[in-house]
Order: sequence, then C-alpha cells, then structure tokens
Amino acid sequence: MHPKAQHRSWTILALLMCAAGVALIILGALRENVVFFVTPSEWIEKQKDNTPVSTKMMRLGGMVAKQSLIKERDQITFKITDGKHSINVFYQGVLPDLFREDQGVVAEGNFEANSSFKATRILAKHDENYMPKEVADGLKRQG
Repeated sequence: MHPKAQHRSWTILALLMCAAGVALIILGALRENVVFFVTPSEWIEKQKDNTPVSTKMMRLGGMVAKQSLIKERDQITFKITDGKHSINVFYQGVLPDLFREDQGVVAEGNFEANSSFKATRILAKHDENYMPKEVADGLKRQG
C-alpha cells in the first residue's frame, strides 16, 4: 500500500473511532436522563408481575381524582387516576396555579415500596384543550 494511502486510511479510522466514542458518550448521557411515563393502570399491571420498584425518576400521568386533594402544612396528598385505577401521590412544594381536581396532571418522582408516588415536580395542563400527549394516549388505552 502506498504511504499516502496508508496514512489516509489511518486518519479515517481515527476519525471514525472518535465519532463512535462521541456517539457513545451522548447516548450514555441521554439514557441517564430518560424519564419513563406510566398511567396508574400500567403501573398496577407491572406490579402484578412482581416487577421490583424502580428508583429511577418516572412520570405518572392521569387526572386528579375528585375529592382526593388534602393539604396539610407542607404536605400535599392527592390521587391520580386513569378511570380504572388510582395511585396516591405525595408532594411537598408549591402546586401550579392551574392544578385542581378533575384535571389532567403529570407528577414526576419515584414510586415507593407501598406503591404510592413521591412527587418532586407537578405539571398541570395549561389551557382548556391541552393534555400532555402521554396522558391522553394512556387514558385512551385504558378506555
């Protein structure tokens, strides 16, 4: 092989290896930041299969169940429902202005061993016609 061609081949190989390394770093960072979305019925189905409780950040979406909102000092408790099942949600912090019962909501946090959900962030719908796509799709699947 000609020395120039050999040098060009090594340069191309080095560039490809660098590109692969960068791609792996990006994919690894994205995987750490992925937040899975579930509805109450999907979560309960997973628990029937004895799936261990994940410590990863998750999003629980549905509707705030009627007459489930309880505010006590610094703790807020409510239920998220998809019409079939409900899950208790615990939250400490300020709720969004548009948060209320019988409205779409997404809670971000972790499930606890008793299948309750400890939220670290609450996302409420922002106008009359909007519902997060994941929530709308999940509710449609549940009937």
